[in-house]
Amino acid sequence: MTTYTEPTAVIDRAHAALREVVAGLSGTDLTLPTPCDAWTVAQVLQHAAGDQRAYVAALTGRGGPEEDPFTPSGELAESPSGLVEAALAASAAAFALVDPDGEVSTPLPIGPVPALTAAGAAAIDAAVHAWDVAVATGQDSPLDDDLAAFLLTVAPGLVEPVRPYGVYAAALDAPDGADPRPADALLRYLGRDPRWTAAS
Repeated sequence: MTTYTEPTAVIDRAHAALREVVAGLSGTDLTLPTPCDAWTVAQVLQHAAGDQRAYVAALTGRGGPEEDPFTPSGELAESPSGLVEAALAASAAAFALVDPDGEVSTPLPIGPVPALTAAGAAAIDAAVHAWDVAVATGQDSPLDDDLAAFLLTVAPGLVEPVRPYGVYAAALDAPDGADPRPADALLRYLGRDPRWTAAS
């Protein structure tokens, strides 16, 4: 299993997951439903890009999202790849500037946290929304078990303080005989059914 010790390493892996699924989109995919209740693929992409820009603003004091990531319109002013790539590049550049051993701010109402934890928070957002888009559009999951296992170690301290505000759904119990894979465990912890389909 990969041990993530540098903020840039976990950010790079999570961003790669989101890039992977965006590259696999077709023009007809943007209006499809996703595991994010009532959001289309386009809205998830807007939210994911906006959240990465929110981390940029928290780390650098500038470059935040132009729109509220929690009320995405679904109307893209540019291509999905253009929207997402600009946000990911800005996020990666911001995390590259932080002291890996220091504490930094995040958009979450939790106060300063270790840089690696902050990177984990941004990585959760990118990687899990990559999974949302992948399953909505019939692509293979880009959420690997190595990354998920690391994210499970940082998730409780990040998720529980904001779960009461509806940022994350209630955690789901694993059914009897469920796959013990870390990726599935992370998805359930974040309120997602690993077996989600548009018909479910």
